[in-house]
Amino acid sequence: MTKRATQRPAQFQKPAHWTNEPAPAPQQGKDEADDPAGLSPTRYGDWVKDGIAVDF
Repeated sequence: MTKRATQRPAQFQKPAHWTNEPAPAPQQGKDEADDPAGLSPTRYGDWVKDGIAVDF
């Protein structure tokens, strides 16, 4: 079994655009804010037509 590297090679130089800042939190999507039930069918895959859930 090959050991996994835990450190970068000594000659590695971090690119200028890299940062130590954490990734920004995702923003709420446009569709989620407009959905009164809070469950977007494009996200969860269930569409309701005449009270019947349709999954396709």
